[in-house]
Amino acid sequence: MAKAHLRNTILGLLHQLASAGHPDVTPREIVFQVGASAATVRRYLDRLVDEGLVERHGRTAATRYRLPASPGARAPVAFQRRFIDDYQPNQTFLLPESLAGTLYDEARLTGRQPAGTYASAVLGPLLTDLSCSSSRLDGGRHTLPATEALFRAVRPDVLDRDTIMLLNHKAAIEFLVDSVPRYGMTTLVVRNLHAVLMQGLLADEDGLGTIREKVICIGDSVYIPSHAPLLLGEMFEQILEKARRTRNPVEAAFFLWVSLAYLLPFEDGNERTSRLAANIPLMLCNCAPQAFLDVAPHDYAQAMVAIREQQDPSAAGELFTRSYRRSIRKYAALMAAIGQPDPFRAGYREQAGEVVRRVVRDRVALSQAVDEVAVPAQDRAAFERMARADLERLGEHNCALYRLTMRQAGGWIEAGRPLYEKG
Repeated sequence: MAKAHLRNTILGLLHQLASAGHPDVTPREIVFQVGASAATVRRYLDRLVDEGLVERHGRTAATRYRLPASPGARAPVAFQRRFIDDYQPNQTFLLPESLAGTLYDEARLTGRQPAGTYASAVLGPLLTDLSCSSSRLDGGRHTLPATEALFRAVRPDVLDRDTIMLLNHKAAIEFLVDSVPRYGMTTLVVRNLHAVLMQGLLADEDGLGTIREKVICIGDSVYIPSHAPLLLGEMFEQILEKARRTRNPVEAAFFLWVSLAYLLPFEDGNERTSRLAANIPLMLCNCAPQAFLDVAPHDYAQAMVAIREQQDPSAAGELFTRSYRRSIRKYAALMAAIGQPDPFRAGYREQAGEVVRRVVRDRVALSQAVDEVAVPAQDRAAFERMARADLERLGEHNCALYRLTMRQAGGWIEAGRPLYEKG
């Protein structure tokens, strides 16, 4: 059967069955009706789903395919504050409670470590994974290898919207890794996160990190977000407060993600902000980050429709769980390769980073920079050896660990790695 003919045959069958009152069709029924192999039919169905012409619901034996309902056929749905009001931390759950507990057990770093240790340890892969995945869910076209190449480049060859979106993601993740251990899960952290993500992408930069006062519309949806700035601000505060009170960080991450995506508190960039913000409770509790690996844009869009139009988090829960388990496995393997974090290094990570910045960026002598961070006398010698080792291994490939630019690191290296010590 010709490719175009088989594609049209599958679409025609779905239209015919939907008209006959049978909108949900199993893969086996389609195979039987069109007379092609199961593998061929599955391949064509995957393409139709990616094109948005067919919807897929359920998994494995429960998988069903149907035609999407056009927005015009669905009644408008306004923002319902009870979706957020009715959520009671540690009493009601958007993820099944047992599932959230299992995911937490799978994701957390063993032993007592400072907040942010896990995310810092896998920062390099996390930057490319989450930046690429999140950007592609917002229409970005860069592949993972292209993202890695972009982040290695001193200066991008092309600075188009896709490139800016990726670079903003990288800067935003670095901001979280730096700020979350210091400031926790606050509205100001999330507002700054939005500002970093959307820099250079908003027509009116007064909207960066600002609760919106403008009316916004959602494409391919009948959802009508709230347009009242006071209500948006109140709900935004409530979401962060409830996420802080939620003891299980995986449940808190899921609640934060779907609630911010439902509220849409900013003029634009709400979904990418919600995806990165979901990592805040995970960072605070040293859990594997959620990089939204291998999430199909169509599946993501359908999960958002269910949240906004039906206040139904089940599809989003399935998507979050599948993707998070991929993230857990990937970053657990990386952590195993790295080895368990050194408690001394983890405890002085922030001070060591400050010393490196002072030497490289500000041209301060190493001994003076060590004096400035006020390390206890009994740890000073070991701390100075650690800082010296960090300076020896500093390169343009890892300067983000110390919040230095590649230009700053490269200039210091070209100058001969001076420590500005007398004598």
